[in-house]
Amino acid sequence: MKWWTCVVFACAAVLADDEWREVRTAQGPVRGRKHPTADMYAFYNIPYATAPTGEDKFKAPLPGPVWLEPFDAVDERVVCPQAKLPMDIMKNVVEKENCLIANVFVPNTEEKNLSVVVYVHGGAFIIGSGNMIQATHLMKTNDFIMVSFNYRLGIHGFLCLGTEDAPGNAGMKDQVALLRWVQKNIASFGGNPDDVTIVGSSAGSASVDLLMLSKSAEGLFHRVIPESGGNLAAFTVQRDPVEIAKTHAKKLNFNNVDDIYALEEFYKTVPMELLTSDHFFDRTDATFVFGPCVERDTGDGAFLTESPLSILKSGNYRKLPLLYGFAEMEGLMRINVFELWKHKMNEKFSDFLPADLKFDSEEEREEVANKIKRFYFGDKPVGDENVLKYVDYFSDVYFAYSMLWAVKLHAEAGNNQVYLYEYSFVDEDTPLVPHTNVRGADHCTQTMAVYDMKNITHEDESLATPELQKMKKVVREIWHNFIKTGVPVPEGSWLPAWPAAGADRAPHMSLGERLELRGALLPERTRFWDDIYQRYYRDAVPPPTPPPRPRSEL
Repeated sequence: MKWWTCVVFACAAVLADDEWREVRTAQGPVRGRKHPTADMYAFYNIPYATAPTGEDKFKAPLPGPVWLEPFDAVDERVVCPQAKLPMDIMKNVVEKENCLIANVFVPNTEEKNLSVVVYVHGGAFIIGSGNMIQATHLMKTNDFIMVSFNYRLGIHGFLCLGTEDAPGNAGMKDQVALLRWVQKNIASFGGNPDDVTIVGSSAGSASVDLLMLSKSAEGLFHRVIPESGGNLAAFTVQRDPVEIAKTHAKKLNFNNVDDIYALEEFYKTVPMELLTSDHFFDRTDATFVFGPCVERDTGDGAFLTESPLSILKSGNYRKLPLLYGFAEMEGLMRINVFELWKHKMNEKFSDFLPADLKFDSEEEREEVANKIKRFYFGDKPVGDENVLKYVDYFSDVYFAYSMLWAVKLHAEAGNNQVYLYEYSFVDEDTPLVPHTNVRGADHCTQTMAVYDMKNITHEDESLATPELQKMKKVVREIWHNFIKTGVPVPEGSWLPAWPAAGADRAPHMSLGERLELRGALLPERTRFWDDIYQRYYRDAVPPPTPPPRPRSEL
């Protein structure tokens, strides 16, 4: 009996050791647990930095805590304060102002120097969390580590007044802090800090596209995969952040907006519940109001001090391999408001122009609006019979045109490693577009093919059609190739050859029922918007230098 008891305890100890894995980080020991469904270990809720709170809540992140005893890295479902949507996808979560946590997923392997993927979540810069997606299927190759994380959102992350206490881009500085944490700690998990790919979808896509242009993030990663969102999009950078802050403060019944320090004090002291009370999803100008900004160049840790367009035109950024593209019908993101918006677009189409256009007069604005409406809808009103043109319009003003514009600028700046694609795969389970017999690839559909989106769709992949399962396998191989080699189709691959795109936005890979290398992507629509933006583009401006702070406040 004693012998058998010893055997049982020994087996239990081995199982316990196998259940947990301890890693020594710069902050202290961290214990991760075996993933319940995949051959990997999951380390959740690691505080990679500290979010300042109270009146300092708009400042850059502070260093993370340190500890001596092992930190049990279990999922506590922590998210940053954020807007509540009518159909909220963020359920059973815990909002915390100090919300800067990372999740690290490590393959069950003894191999070291593994590639690293850092995933930046989407959500229009106003909702979401790092735990929205997982990559258990993509990680079956057992040869890379996945990191996801939270960053501050909405006004909390992107109030940009140009003052000492609200300089701007707190949420982007969180992202840079995470990348620095990866550089410092990922080797402890078995990762290679010199082999990091950053990936993002939607606002996360715009984020990684911006990170590539930021001097503060230079050298922290080596490849970039933006999925449906670019650094030139209207929603990516606030055009005039101080004016935006003033307008929103008035909506919250604060009117002393011309005193920058009174405005700052209002935002610093108003309850977080009020800061997150507006979700901004009903905007018609292709923005969600609060997002990244061009900061004043104070020489003190700014994230972005020039506009993305200026940086791309100058070529003064590190050229990295880019896997760059979007879904065919991104504009389906706005199909849920079609019945309402079709009438409003017929009443005043100019209300639906993107915020990064400017005009010398209201007459000129209406003239250009009518020109754009005619391009998409001809002489017919926006209605059920041309709903696909409605989808095209919103595809272009949110995502497609800005990314295609950037492809041209990258090529002209000397980046010959931009691999362009359009994802158009649909199967019989894809819903029909209303008023048509057509199916379309919705916003970020390629993201849903590559990763596990169970928190959103509750999808069981075994229930997917054989065609979708095959497509998932193909795009995961493409993404994995890029993560490992910097090209989507390496030599010797069974996939069709895929050269980089040039300034003519060609070639591009069509990721549909079959993979096909094609020429320029959306050439007619792109030429049309090239002409509009060359004439009427409104670039982003930083906040003005504030006056000296009153003596009574010093």
